[in-house]
Amino acid sequence: MAKPNYLILLRHGESMWNKANLFTGWIDLPLSVKGIEEAFAAGKALALYDIDIVYCSALVRATMTAMIALCDHPSGKTPVIQHPTGRMHTWGKIYSDATLARILPVYMDEALNERMYGALQGLNKKETAEKFGADLVHQWRRSYRTPPPEGESLEMTLQRTLPYFEGTIKPSLQEGKTILVSAHGNSLRAIIKHIEQMDEESILRYELATGVPITYAFENNSYRRVTSSS
Repeated sequence: MAKPNYLILLRHGESMWNKANLFTGWIDLPLSVKGIEEAFAAGKALALYDIDIVYCSALVRATMTAMIALCDHPSGKTPVIQHPTGRMHTWGKIYSDATLARILPVYMDEALNERMYGALQGLNKKETAEKFGADLVHQWRRSYRTPPPEGESLEMTLQRTLPYFEGTIKPSLQEGKTILVSAHGNSLRAIIKHIEQMDEESILRYELATGVPITYAFENNSYRRVTSSS
């Protein structure tokens, strides 16, 4: 029987605005010092797997997490961001076949971005709850279908994330590749809800720790969880 390949989901390490308790969404900012440490720690867990492809959101905190986690992977491969178009594509060509064989391709896409928090982005979470009421802000943050003002609900996040997962990431799994997805709490919740067939209430209660990989064995076109974020 063929050995399984793996799908590894990794929420980015703590960002500077996680630390500051601010709504972040699509604001593009780096990891905190703690987040960098979490990314290095994630790399120790990832060392157990022979990763073939990395998919990241287009936000730097997710890409930064993946690149730090993989900077000392025992495979010796170098993670290299792939640019499908433009001058970065044409001028970024590798001319050595030997070197090309030693890279780990990293693909970035907005489909994996965090839930967009709209008019809440940049606001302090505690102050926002005091201004609008804790119940309303909790509904904006945790309701499956109710978006924050000018933002996305979890359902809307799922609707943009899953086509990319099914159309791009899953085919790579079906080819026998082991995949790392470095993304965000809500885009990863969308994937987990889908592959574990979780109901709406269960996925809303599900918490993903920053910088802790969640791993699934992919066998016979199905997913079997082998590690947890808890």
